[in-house]
Order: sequence, then C-alpha cells, then structure tokens
Amino acid sequence: MMLECNIKQNTSRCTCTYEPCDRKGRCCECITYHWKMKQLPGCFFSPEGEKTYDRSIRRFIAENK
Repeated sequence: MMLECNIKQNTSRCTCTYEPCDRKGRCCECITYHWKMKQLPGCFFSPEGEKTYDRSIRRFIAENK
C-alpha cells in the first residue's frame, strides 16, 4: 500500500532554503534526486550546514562527528 504524500505539511516543515526547488514537499523525490548524486537532502544538515548547499555525505559526516 502506497501512502499519499502530504505536500502541504511536508513543505511547512522543510528546512531547505533553495527556493527554486520543484521537489520541495515531495520528500521521496528529493531523497531520490540527491541520492543519485551521492548527496543527502538539505534537511539532513544543521541550519548552518544547509545554507552552504554542500549536500555531500562527507560534509554530513563531518558535521555529525
């Protein structure tokens, strides 16, 4: 059974500051997009880390040591 995406609720709590993003509120699409590029979505990072737009796994690990 596939759950429906609650875009309005997801968008209201999305911490990504990249405004032209067309995946905002569509978490499954966002995770798939970033994972294909060996990245993580902005919501995985601290507010300071998210603002760098460096979505690398290396940055995530460094930030969470």
